[in-house]
Amino acid sequence: MKRMSYNIAMLLALVLSNTVLATDRYLLNAGDVLDISVWNEETLKKSVLVLPDGTVSFPLAGELLAKGKTVSELEQELKNNLSEFLADPVVTVVVANVSGNTVHILGKVQTPGSFVMSQNLNVMQALSLAGGLSAYAKENNIIVLRQQEATQTVIKVRYADIKDGDNISTNIQLKSGDVIVIP
Repeated sequence: MKRMSYNIAMLLALVLSNTVLATDRYLLNAGDVLDISVWNEETLKKSVLVLPDGTVSFPLAGELLAKGKTVSELEQELKNNLSEFLADPVVTVVVANVSGNTVHILGKVQTPGSFVMSQNLNVMQALSLAGGLSAYAKENNIIVLRQQEATQTVIKVRYADIKDGDNISTNIQLKSGDVIVIP
């Protein structure tokens, strides 16, 4: 009985961990490069750039919105569009380059600029990419500007508190397009 409840607990933990991973899937961004192919259709194999408006264009499927979708969502939409011309197409989308997944850092850092996030980053990690704060930076006045639909949100970051280990809750996970401003 004890072993059975251990197995159930392990199974439940596995299911819950997969659920978390499924909601954290990479969302496509403008600037990403995708390799798209249709199985057994050599003429339907193409590298495409997600355009600034978030769209991609693919033969027979037309123009599709890719920005904000997962790879599997885009595959399904391509499959639906190609089904008009092909019997049960098998579509594969591979993210070849995540160059659209960027964060922008400006103000009093050693090296301001735009940085590609090839992995999930928090504020402290992003600031380290920029070489850290300059001596004149106002450590507890840092903000992150985040665009969500038509609204821009301001998130306060208290760097001095984070480095002291006092208030790490402001060391937020960054999202593509975030702008970190260091006065």
